[in-house]
Amino acid sequence: MIHIAKIWKGLLLSLLIAVPSYILGLTFPIIGGPVIAIVAGMIIAIFFKEKGEFSEGIKFTSKKVLQWAVVLLGFGMNLSVVAETGMQSLPIILSTIMVSLLTAFILSKLLRIEGETATLIGVGSSICGGSAIAATAPVIGADDETVAQSVSVIFLFNVLAAIIFPILGRAIGFSTTDGTPFGIFAGTAVNDTSSVTACASTWDSMWNLGNATLDKAVTVKLTRTLAIIPITLALALMRIRKEGAEKGSSVSMRRIFPFFIIYFVLASLATTILTSIGLDESLFSPFKNLSKFMIVLAMGAIGLNTDIIKLVRTGGKPIILGLSCWVLITLTSLFMQHMMNLI
Repeated sequence: MIHIAKIWKGLLLSLLIAVPSYILGLTFPIIGGPVIAIVAGMIIAIFFKEKGEFSEGIKFTSKKVLQWAVVLLGFGMNLSVVAETGMQSLPIILSTIMVSLLTAFILSKLLRIEGETATLIGVGSSICGGSAIAATAPVIGADDETVAQSVSVIFLFNVLAAIIFPILGRAIGFSTTDGTPFGIFAGTAVNDTSSVTACASTWDSMWNLGNATLDKAVTVKLTRTLAIIPITLALALMRIRKEGAEKGSSVSMRRIFPFFIIYFVLASLATTILTSIGLDESLFSPFKNLSKFMIVLAMGAIGLNTDIIKLVRTGGKPIILGLSCWVLITLTSLFMQHMMNLI
């Protein structure tokens, strides 16, 4: 039961951060609303340490609103379209995900990085940036500072990818008459939707390809997003087993199991079925836009609960981890495309 009287102040404060952040994110898509909101929240938190009556609403927004945002994200997934045009890239997607998760696991041990941080960076790098972090954080019980740190690391390499990859694509020799090869590369090697869009759009503009590269990149990105489902479910089962072993007794499945992921799947199925019987896909756009805004809203709340000074002091190792995942994902994507004769 939601107690409005307890949460409205924190929710309103988060909203005041989210609205301008969302608008700025539309103006500067290479940065994106979520990053702007989380940074704004962290700056405000420096001067707003004692949150008092705001704390319940901030906590609610950073946890529950984030889960609802993931559910609404499902309305952007037409599974038949993904299956039809995304299968070509599936071997590349699976390879990059495995490489990223394995890299995150190994380096978390070598660099002694907390498991939650390594998991979020690994999943965020390999699947879909902030959306994957949003889906995974509640499942593994990550706190707001861990989420903020992971989003910050992902953002850094998002920006670098959007700037560097079109130059790299030209140097490597990607086709300048067919947008498919670079679209697959952008869709598999760049993690966040905003940066995938920026990167692919730049390539289209460079070579007058219309929307050919962008359309391919976005479809590949949607295919990657589906990996949220098995990974979050696997992480939930691992957490259940771990907590059960530590406590020596059974653990509440209801408390840990990510039911919001089931709702995400149902939303995707609803979109697929309704569009297949003739409903215009544009009718689902308000849900997708609301999902994006709710992620920005939740990130503002997460920023409010984050100590930016501590984040800077402890950020070195996570950045090394993020860099390693980013480089290896890029190399794996290029290698797989070469093996499949796509470049």
